[in-house]
Amino acid sequence: MKNNTVRYLKIICLFGVAYLINTYASLFAQYISRLPEPELSIASSFWCISLIFMFGWGCSKLSEGTVFPSFTLQLITGIILHDALSALSHQIAIVVVICTALAAIILKSGGDDIHLKNFIKISFPTLLIAIFGYLVTFFVMFQCLILIGVDANTSALLSAIIGSTDPAALIPTLKNLAFQQRYKRVSDIAIAESAINDAVGAIFTIVISGLILSGKNINSSMGLFIEIIRPENLVSLLSQFLFGLIAGVIGWVAMFYFERYRSAQYLKNNTSFSYDFSIVLCIPIVTFFIAQMIHGNGFLAAFISGLLANFNHGSKFFHDLLHHMETQIESVAKPVIFMLVGPFVSIHDLVETASLGFVASLLFIFVARPVAVFISIWPSNITFKEKLFLCAIRETGVIPVVLAVIVCSQLPQLSLLMPLTAWVVIWTLTFLPAITMWWAKTIKITE
Repeated sequence: MKNNTVRYLKIICLFGVAYLINTYASLFAQYISRLPEPELSIASSFWCISLIFMFGWGCSKLSEGTVFPSFTLQLITGIILHDALSALSHQIAIVVVICTALAAIILKSGGDDIHLKNFIKISFPTLLIAIFGYLVTFFVMFQCLILIGVDANTSALLSAIIGSTDPAALIPTLKNLAFQQRYKRVSDIAIAESAINDAVGAIFTIVISGLILSGKNINSSMGLFIEIIRPENLVSLLSQFLFGLIAGVIGWVAMFYFERYRSAQYLKNNTSFSYDFSIVLCIPIVTFFIAQMIHGNGFLAAFISGLLANFNHGSKFFHDLLHHMETQIESVAKPVIFMLVGPFVSIHDLVETASLGFVASLLFIFVARPVAVFISIWPSNITFKEKLFLCAIRETGVIPVVLAVIVCSQLPQLSLLMPLTAWVVIWTLTFLPAITMWWAKTIKITE
């Protein structure tokens, strides 16, 4: 009990340090403003990067043994450092590029983490809940947000953005759950769903933002549905999927031949090469680029390239490389993405939207998710207990944050979008992992 109290006091101290730095950030900004260009830009950027890495590490360290995932602490700390990180808000293009590149790498890694053979076995219910379930979630949340007073444009985009899941906070919990043999597939379904609907969410968010930018009427669910099913929008959706798949296959081919080449080298001298890490980073980024060039979805392409390649499950010489990859994602990529919310959301914004964000999160967790689960996978052989468990698996995280940053750079007038996204991420990443083990035991699907 005493150790737990100390842990939470340390988190409060971390927030306090961040608050003090943010309070005096203006004095530091005045000091470095005397520097000539380009030294000024370099100094301010390095200042922001240093804060992100330092506090990102601190949040990861202090989250150990608490109910708070590191991602939640990183997001809140980034918001506390709003003024200190403000230099990044003036370089929105760079922020978008960084977030997009890191998200592509994360999605490629997500594809790697799913055994292709296992995915094929659960592909039918997974595709149902990841695609059809996403659409149900979108329309239910859109109507709920309209009812609680959120404007139509923000409601549509927020519903599209938070429809993507992120099991990063859930995976450690799943690994600690001893599922009964007949229920073991539910873990794979949860993980596979998140990877697929991240891509689905990215595609749908692009379509919705296009409708808003073109001034279309989306003030009601029916109006939104009519706009979405217009031939030109359906063609856009299908082309995003189709060409994203094609680009993903190209990425897989590149990874396949690289694996064969490195396999032959490994057999000759029984050693791996540290510089191969650059290829692992390059593949998802190039795959994303190819998808963009042929008007496909880059996030889907990155995931497909990882899912098809699946090289981490059969090539021993890649195991160390993938361990380094996972380490870099956890220690660098995710903290950077979550803390980059800070330049666009202040503590004042978070406080002002606290009640609205809480209600939206409750509706998302207790209304939209259960409705989506029970409607989308009713044709499958998923059992009632498995459906109940999947109702509690709805963490949002990296991809929604990336999508929110991208959309806010295009539509800065939607001032509620980023803080409401932050609240949904905070509540789902904190509450759902905390109850997962209890819920699994309650519905009796564990040993």
